[in-house]
Amino acid sequence: MILFGASGHAKVIIDILEKQDVEVEFLVDANSSIKTLQSYSVIHESNYESKDSDQVIVSIGSNKIRKKVADSLNVVFGWAIHPNSVLGDDVTIGQGTAIMAGAIVNSSTNIGSHCIINTSSSIDHDCTLEDFVHISPNATLCGTITIGKGSHIGAGATILPNLNIGKWATIGAGTIVTSDIPDNAVVVGNPGRIIKYNE
Repeated sequence: MILFGASGHAKVIIDILEKQDVEVEFLVDANSSIKTLQSYSVIHESNYESKDSDQVIVSIGSNKIRKKVADSLNVVFGWAIHPNSVLGDDVTIGQGTAIMAGAIVNSSTNIGSHCIINTSSSIDHDCTLEDFVHISPNATLCGTITIGKGSHIGAGATILPNLNIGKWATIGAGTIVTSDIPDNAVVVGNPGRIIKYNE
């Protein structure tokens, strides 16, 4: 596996891949001053030449940057699924997605490509997460929730059942969402309220 992005998020993905006995070949980063990470070599992005056999995970926490990088690559995207995560039997997971330790994803949930399901987050039954979504540590999605493309659910946030979160929305840490949220909205508080819109 080749990782694009050599920062803290990559360290977590390296740990997952090692626990899965998946070999990490090297990392690629835009910062030429980074030469190694966790004993793995890091090359500058200008020196990377993709091969059809390459398997890649974009190990960048920012949803927008992760999308930009993923869209620029013509490779096969892999998965990183921690062995201490819990997945329902009929959960589907798109390419490039990472699921961290302690995460729980329950029955009939569909997770898109290049998502991050972070440490100890909980996603209940019949949820749909579109591509490039990030569910932060300890966030809770109750049943039958849709999270639109590129949205970020902050640490410890709770989304009540049967709600829709729009595309590229930001739900602040600890927020309690009690109603549908439109595209690009930034929501904080209990109950959650829109304070502005992302560009």
